[in-house]
Amino acid sequence: MGPGTAVLSLGLCLCAGQLFASSPAAAAAAAPVNATTVPVAQAAAAAKVTPKQTVYTASRNIPWGSTLKVTTKVINPKTGKIAKGNVSFQAWSNGAWRTWSTKASTNGWVTFTVKPTSNVLFRTLFAGSGYNWKLSPNTRVTVRASGAKVLAEAKRHKGALYLYGASGPNRFDCSGFTKYVYKKAAGKSLPHKANLQQKYGTGIAKNKKQIGDLIVFRSGSYGSHVGIYAGNGYVYDSPHSGARVGLHKIWNNNYVVRRLVA
Repeated sequence: MGPGTAVLSLGLCLCAGQLFASSPAAAAAAAPVNATTVPVAQAAAAAKVTPKQTVYTASRNIPWGSTLKVTTKVINPKTGKIAKGNVSFQAWSNGAWRTWSTKASTNGWVTFTVKPTSNVLFRTLFAGSGYNWKLSPNTRVTVRASGAKVLAEAKRHKGALYLYGASGPNRFDCSGFTKYVYKKAAGKSLPHKANLQQKYGTGIAKNKKQIGDLIVFRSGSYGSHVGIYAGNGYVYDSPHSGARVGLHKIWNNNYVVRRLVA
């Protein structure tokens, strides 16, 4: 056979210097290819939208024991409509970002509520189909000492035996107990003597006392015993030799209230 016949047997014909395909497969193989056509087409098909994410917090300075509320709004900037996907609340801990909670964004708003026990650095991360991942700016929240934190520390030592002159961490006398608790919970330094402790903090009316306040019982005007107010007319204290730290009813009305933490 001649050269023309050999070409036809491969499903191709040569005409006026052009190459034509006689089948779809051959057409695909024979079609001229621009080096930039395929990458551009693929990039267009894979293009994702970067959403707009806004984070709201009521306060960046909260008392220990309170709830931190963080709300995130996620919008598709091209359409102005909500961006559906998942939002994760992440906090910096032990040298890494750790996810505390993840919720679905179905109406454009996601709210997280957490109770941090110390200062926290957090961010939110959005991930959704058709969208690029979006991280919010980092936000720092300060958790300050509170009466609730003082009381929580006092409760930790329930059952510790009284020992005259002891200021913890396992044995306490009355002023040694309050001295230890306030230092541990709030960084407050108190002297190891009930009468001297009544000179610290801010004086508060009895009917305005709050949990965590220092209660100084007196003999006349002399401070003879101290405890930490626990609410409902009770204090946590280390009462006397042979007794243990615990919750006890306020037994007389001759006392003053001192506030060391808000």
